[in-house]
Amino acid sequence: MKLKYDVIVVGAGHAGCEAATAAAKLGAKTCLITMDMNKIAQMSCNPAVGGIAKGQIVREIDALGGHTGEVTDATAIQFRMLNRSKGPAMWSPRAQCDRGKFIWKWREILENTQNLSIWQDQVVELLTEETSDTACLNAKLHVSGLRTMQGVTFIAPCVIITAGTFLNGLMHIGRTKIPGGRCAELPSLHLSESIAACGITVGRMKTGTPVRIDGRSVDFSLMQRQDGESDFHKFSYMSEPRLLPQLPCWITYTNEAVHNRLRAALPDSPLYNGQIQSIGPRYCPSIETKLVTFAERSEHQLFLEPEGSSTRELYLNGFSSSLPIDAQIEALKLIPAFRNLQIYRPGYAIEYDYFDPTELRHSLESKKVDGLFLAGQVNGTTGYEEAAGQGLVAGVNAARKLGGQEPFIMHRDESYIGVLIDDLVTKGVDEPYRMFTSRAEYRILLRQDDADARLTERSYELGLATRERYDNWLRKKQNISEIEEFCNSYSVKAAYVNDGLRALGSEELQRGCKLIDLVMRPGLTLTNLAPFIPTLSNKLNSIPDRREEIIEAAEVRMKYSGYIRREKEIAEKMQRLEDLRIKGRFQYEDIKSLSTEARQKLSKIDPETMAQASRIPGVSPSDINVLLVMMHR
Repeated sequence: MKLKYDVIVVGAGHAGCEAATAAAKLGAKTCLITMDMNKIAQMSCNPAVGGIAKGQIVREIDALGGHTGEVTDATAIQFRMLNRSKGPAMWSPRAQCDRGKFIWKWREILENTQNLSIWQDQVVELLTEETSDTACLNAKLHVSGLRTMQGVTFIAPCVIITAGTFLNGLMHIGRTKIPGGRCAELPSLHLSESIAACGITVGRMKTGTPVRIDGRSVDFSLMQRQDGESDFHKFSYMSEPRLLPQLPCWITYTNEAVHNRLRAALPDSPLYNGQIQSIGPRYCPSIETKLVTFAERSEHQLFLEPEGSSTRELYLNGFSSSLPIDAQIEALKLIPAFRNLQIYRPGYAIEYDYFDPTELRHSLESKKVDGLFLAGQVNGTTGYEEAAGQGLVAGVNAARKLGGQEPFIMHRDESYIGVLIDDLVTKGVDEPYRMFTSRAEYRILLRQDDADARLTERSYELGLATRERYDNWLRKKQNISEIEEFCNSYSVKAAYVNDGLRALGSEELQRGCKLIDLVMRPGLTLTNLAPFIPTLSNKLNSIPDRREEIIEAAEVRMKYSGYIRREKEIAEKMQRLEDLRIKGRFQYEDIKSLSTEARQKLSKIDPETMAQASRIPGVSPSDINVLLVMMHR
């Protein structure tokens, strides 16, 4: 049996779902192949979306017209805005979700997306054919399709691999090893070898997940309750208010007795007895890694988080482990709240194949196989959010390739997704990549509140964002502009506002000023000033909808206008190097004035622009100056 499509997506995780819907919405006849239709967009680890920098990625996906944000809002059982004590560039939304409802909400979207089909099967072979250099940007091979375990051949000029941790997946619980892509699911065998046969470099990585606890066995009175927030914030600019019951999380701590039991089991830990050789995520360490790395600590914080609105299953954040089952249970029972502990399943580690992301273009298309795109954990990343962002970009670019259009690429000053992809293809990975705000040099430009300002108009031009979303942004843009103009032009008299300023704990005015001068003061906001300035109150009340969101966006733009302006100037200077395209202009090995390391790295990465070359580890400013001189710049 043969089936023919424009784009085939392999794997229906977070990357695969975004990739498939993006390609289909841009007109490509698309097929999403998954091993289990009941596990679409499965949250293999924590059923939570967002967090530091990750929340910004989800808002960017939403601004572009992707679906992760709206699915999260529809299934959220707790929402929090992290880092409120810091500036708005650091604010990051995070939501705990109902795991089961998350799956079915995504499946509802997929099954109602035009041009998109779903096929349940396992892919075992990538099909390619030889091609000419000139036709395929120097790639020797071109994708022609796939072959599945059921014997079906899929024909397509573009294939997107989003297989997550399934490629030759191997799970570890103590000395026990179980082949699998995740708990109770088979691994994907043979596909990785088929891709490697095309000359693509394969490596191994490791990640892990904690024990799942039966909430009926927990004494919550011995834990600290952590409630969520119920204000206007959410992930999607298009979502309705949260619908599901909002549930608390709980905080507890390990102790010395727990640590002693865990240390006794370290000889049976796959991480320390040589059983696991691959690299794990440094920023999400297992409990045994914490004990070894932070040996002086007498306790570690644990978060007990609900898995759904109607289940007793709880996720123990902070206790990722691959220790033997008895060690995990016995250690946890030494925590007072868990003295009667019952679990659904233990924590485990998993090893899986990934592909060297430096062999990709910024479009996420392979440099070695024309028409092959890779997205998600197969590129060495960790996290649903990083995967979903890559998936959307890969889906867009696969569809655009079919139409002979230029690839859709976001710069580092445009989105965290742009930072993520540039880091991957320029620097590569030596551990599972996780996004942090510190990775972005333009954090003030990449806030969670302005993702629509940065990306929605561009997405609408691509054909991805809907007219409804675009009009929604235009109305918001107009309202923000009107508030800013009002604050810049409205004069405030000292006699009328000093009583209010005293009440708000702010210094009194000695003479009149513009309203924006008050808004710029610490502790003063449009909302707390409005009761003392009737004209401002009327202005804010005239906003027809999404009032709080619009007021916050306008206020952030005004308070941080100087920082925003300065960062834009820096970004514009760097853009000169971004505009200087160098791909194909140099034979780096022949340029002896470059350092040996620079010649090797530049030859391997083959950067698109001078700016990308400047970000390659091992390429120094003097090496960049050599290239600039050679270009007479």
